[in-house]
Amino acid sequence: MMEIEEVNNYVSLPLLSLNHVSLLCRSVWDSMRFYEEVLGFIPIKRPSSFKFNGAWLYNYSIGIHLIENPLIDDFDTIIEPRPINPKDNHISFQCRDVEIVKGRLEDMGMKYVTAVVEDEGNTVDQVFFHDPDGYMIELCNCENIPILPLSACLFKPRMSSFGRAVFGPAKCGFVENAMMESLSMDMLDISF
Repeated sequence: MMEIEEVNNYVSLPLLSLNHVSLLCRSVWDSMRFYEEVLGFIPIKRPSSFKFNGAWLYNYSIGIHLIENPLIDDFDTIIEPRPINPKDNHISFQCRDVEIVKGRLEDMGMKYVTAVVEDEGNTVDQVFFHDPDGYMIELCNCENIPILPLSACLFKPRMSSFGRAVFGPAKCGFVENAMMESLSMDMLDISF
Protein backbone atom coordinates (compact mmCIF):
# COMPACT_ATOMS: atom_id res chain seq x y z
CA MET A 1 0.00 0.00 0.00
CA MET A 2 1.31 3.44 -0.90
CA GLU A 3 2.01 5.89 1.93
CA ILE A 4 0.27 9.24 1.64
CA GLU A 5 1.93 12.47 2.69
CA GLU A 6 0.14 14.55 5.33
CA VAL A 7 -1.97 17.29 3.71
CA ASN A 8 -2.91 19.15 6.87
CA ASN A 9 -1.34 20.38 10.10
CA TYR A 10 -2.87 17.66 12.29
CA VAL A 11 -1.00 14.56 13.36
CA SER A 12 -3.11 11.59 12.36
CA LEU A 13 -3.69 8.56 14.54
CA PRO A 14 -1.98 5.33 13.47
CA LEU A 15 -5.21 3.95 12.00
CA LEU A 16 -5.07 1.26 9.33
CA SER A 17 -8.66 0.70 8.24
CA LEU A 18 -12.22 0.17 9.42
CA ASN A 19 -12.21 -3.19 11.22
CA HIS A 20 -15.86 -3.94 11.92
CA VAL A 21 -19.33 -2.56 12.51
CA SER A 22 -21.15 -3.85 15.59
CA LEU A 23 -24.95 -4.08 15.47
CA LEU A 24 -27.55 -4.97 18.08
CA CYS A 25 -30.12 -7.39 16.69
CA ARG A 26 -33.32 -9.06 17.87
CA SER A 27 -32.32 -12.45 16.44
CA VAL A 28 -28.74 -13.42 15.63
CA TRP A 29 -29.98 -16.16 13.28
CA ASP A 30 -32.26 -13.85 11.26
CA SER A 31 -29.53 -11.22 10.97
CA MET A 32 -26.85 -13.81 10.08
CA ARG A 33 -29.07 -15.16 7.30
CA PHE A 34 -29.58 -11.62 5.96
CA TYR A 35 -25.88 -10.70 5.96
CA GLU A 36 -24.96 -14.07 4.41
CA GLU A 37 -27.68 -14.36 1.76
CA VAL A 38 -28.10 -10.70 0.80
CA LEU A 39 -24.60 -9.26 1.26
CA GLY A 40 -22.37 -12.34 0.98
CA PHE A 41 -20.74 -12.23 4.42
CA ILE A 42 -19.25 -15.41 5.89
CA PRO A 43 -19.60 -16.44 9.55
CA ILE A 44 -16.23 -16.56 11.34
CA LYS A 45 -15.12 -17.77 14.76
CA ARG A 46 -15.55 -15.31 17.57
CA PRO A 47 -13.76 -15.37 20.94
CA SER A 48 -14.93 -18.16 23.26
CA SER A 49 -14.76 -15.81 26.26
CA PHE A 50 -17.95 -14.04 25.17
CA LYS A 51 -20.85 -15.01 27.42
CA PHE A 52 -23.62 -13.52 25.28
CA ASN A 53 -25.33 -14.61 22.07
CA GLY A 54 -23.81 -13.10 18.97
CA ALA A 55 -22.00 -13.79 15.73
CA TRP A 56 -19.08 -12.45 13.73
CA LEU A 57 -19.20 -12.29 9.95
CA TYR A 58 -16.51 -11.20 7.52
CA ASN A 59 -15.99 -10.32 3.86
CA TYR A 60 -14.76 -7.44 1.70
CA SER A 61 -12.07 -6.60 4.30
CA ILE A 62 -14.65 -5.68 6.96
CA GLY A 63 -16.35 -7.46 9.82
CA ILE A 64 -19.96 -7.33 10.98
CA HIS A 65 -20.38 -8.17 14.68
CA LEU A 66 -23.92 -9.08 15.68
CA ILE A 67 -24.97 -8.85 19.33
CA GLU A 68 -28.33 -10.35 20.19
CA ASN A 69 -30.65 -8.27 22.34
CA PRO A 70 -34.25 -9.52 22.09
CA LEU A 71 -35.33 -6.47 24.11
CA ILE A 72 -33.97 -4.05 21.51
CA ASP A 73 -37.41 -2.44 21.17
CA ASP A 74 -37.26 -1.41 24.83
CA PHE A 75 -34.23 0.75 24.01
CA ASP A 76 -34.91 1.77 20.43
CA THR A 77 -37.97 3.20 18.79
CA ILE A 78 -37.57 1.06 15.66
CA ILE A 79 -40.53 -1.23 16.25
CA GLU A 80 -41.52 -0.79 12.62
CA PRO A 81 -38.77 0.08 10.15
CA ARG A 82 -38.59 3.76 9.32
CA PRO A 83 -39.06 4.82 5.74
CA ILE A 84 -35.96 4.17 3.65
CA ASN A 85 -34.27 7.56 3.60
CA PRO A 86 -30.86 8.00 1.90
CA LYS A 87 -30.14 10.90 4.28
CA ASP A 88 -30.47 8.68 7.38
CA ASN A 89 -27.64 6.81 9.14
CA HIS A 90 -26.44 3.88 7.04
CA ILE A 91 -23.59 1.51 6.22
CA SER A 92 -22.40 1.74 2.62
CA PHE A 93 -20.68 -0.91 0.51
CA GLN A 94 -19.12 -0.62 -2.94
CA CYS A 95 -20.53 -2.87 -5.64
CA ARG A 96 -19.76 -3.52 -9.30
CA ASP A 97 -23.28 -3.54 -10.70
CA VAL A 98 -26.21 -1.77 -9.04
CA GLU A 99 -28.70 -3.33 -11.50
CA ILE A 100 -27.76 -6.83 -10.31
CA VAL A 101 -28.28 -5.66 -6.71
CA LYS A 102 -31.76 -4.36 -7.52
CA GLY A 103 -32.65 -7.62 -9.25
CA ARG A 104 -31.48 -9.66 -6.25
CA LEU A 105 -33.49 -7.49 -3.84
CA GLU A 106 -36.59 -7.79 -6.02
CA ASP A 107 -36.19 -11.59 -6.20
CA MET A 108 -36.05 -11.65 -2.39
CA GLY A 109 -39.12 -9.41 -2.08
CA MET A 110 -37.16 -6.67 -0.32
CA LYS A 111 -38.17 -3.02 -0.46
CA TYR A 112 -35.51 -0.55 -1.59
CA VAL A 113 -35.03 3.05 -2.69
CA THR A 114 -32.64 4.24 -5.39
CA ALA A 115 -30.82 7.53 -5.74
CA VAL A 116 -28.40 9.04 -8.24
CA VAL A 117 -25.57 11.41 -7.33
CA GLU A 118 -23.93 13.51 -10.03
CA ASP A 119 -20.80 15.62 -9.86
CA GLU A 120 -18.85 17.14 -12.75
CA GLY A 121 -20.06 14.55 -15.26
CA ASN A 122 -19.62 11.58 -12.92
CA THR A 123 -22.64 9.54 -11.82
CA VAL A 124 -23.09 7.29 -8.80
CA ASP A 125 -26.04 4.87 -8.56
CA GLN A 126 -27.19 4.03 -5.04
CA VAL A 127 -29.58 1.41 -3.61
CA PHE A 128 -30.80 1.69 0.00
CA PHE A 129 -32.63 -0.99 2.02
CA HIS A 130 -33.05 -2.19 5.61
CA ASP A 131 -31.70 -5.24 7.39
CA PRO A 132 -34.06 -7.28 9.64
CA ASP A 133 -33.53 -4.84 12.55
CA GLY A 134 -34.10 -1.66 10.56
CA TYR A 135 -30.45 -0.70 10.00
CA MET A 136 -30.09 0.90 6.60
CA ILE A 137 -27.65 -0.52 4.07
CA GLU A 138 -26.45 1.25 0.92
CA LEU A 139 -24.87 -0.47 -2.08
CA CYS A 140 -23.34 1.87 -4.65
CA ASN A 141 -20.75 2.43 -7.32
CA CYS A 142 -19.31 5.38 -5.36
CA GLU A 143 -15.86 4.88 -6.89
CA ASN A 144 -17.21 6.81 -9.89
CA ILE A 145 -16.68 10.07 -7.99
CA PRO A 146 -13.03 10.76 -7.08
CA ILE A 147 -12.15 11.27 -3.43
CA LEU A 148 -10.20 14.50 -3.21
CA PRO A 149 -9.19 16.42 -0.07
CA LEU A 150 -10.90 19.82 0.05
CA SER A 151 -7.48 21.40 0.42
CA ALA A 152 -6.60 20.11 -3.06
CA CYS A 153 -9.61 21.35 -5.01
CA LEU A 154 -10.84 24.65 -6.33
CA PHE A 155 -14.00 25.67 -4.59
CA LYS A 156 -15.97 28.79 -3.86
CA PRO A 157 -14.98 30.75 -0.77
CA ARG A 158 -16.83 29.72 2.34
CA MET A 159 -16.87 31.15 5.82
CA SER A 160 -14.66 29.38 8.34
CA SER A 161 -15.63 28.85 11.96
CA PHE A 162 -13.89 32.15 12.72
CA GLY A 163 -15.84 34.24 10.21
CA ARG A 164 -13.06 34.55 7.61
CA ALA A 165 -13.34 33.54 3.96
CA VAL A 166 -11.43 30.32 3.21
CA PHE A 167 -10.11 29.45 -0.26
CA GLY A 168 -8.63 26.18 -1.53
CA PRO A 169 -5.76 25.74 -4.00
CA ALA A 170 -6.64 25.79 -7.68
CA LYS A 171 -5.85 22.20 -8.74
CA CYS A 172 -5.09 18.68 -7.57
CA GLY A 173 -1.50 17.47 -7.48
CA PHE A 174 0.79 14.53 -6.74
CA VAL A 175 -0.56 13.76 -3.25
CA GLU A 176 -4.14 13.64 -4.46
CA ASN A 177 -3.20 11.39 -7.39
CA ALA A 178 -1.31 9.10 -4.99
CA MET A 179 -4.37 9.00 -2.72
CA MET A 180 -6.60 8.05 -5.63
CA GLU A 181 -4.21 5.33 -6.81
CA SER A 182 -4.02 3.90 -3.29
CA LEU A 183 -7.77 4.14 -2.80
CA SER A 184 -8.44 2.44 -6.11
CA MET A 185 -6.21 -0.45 -5.11
CA ASP A 186 -7.81 -0.78 -1.66
CA MET A 187 -11.44 -0.21 -2.70
CA LEU A 188 -13.98 -2.75 -1.47
CA ASP A 189 -15.69 -4.73 -4.20
CA ILE A 190 -19.00 -6.44 -3.62
CA SER A 191 -19.92 -8.80 -6.40
CA PHE A 192 -23.18 -10.60 -6.87
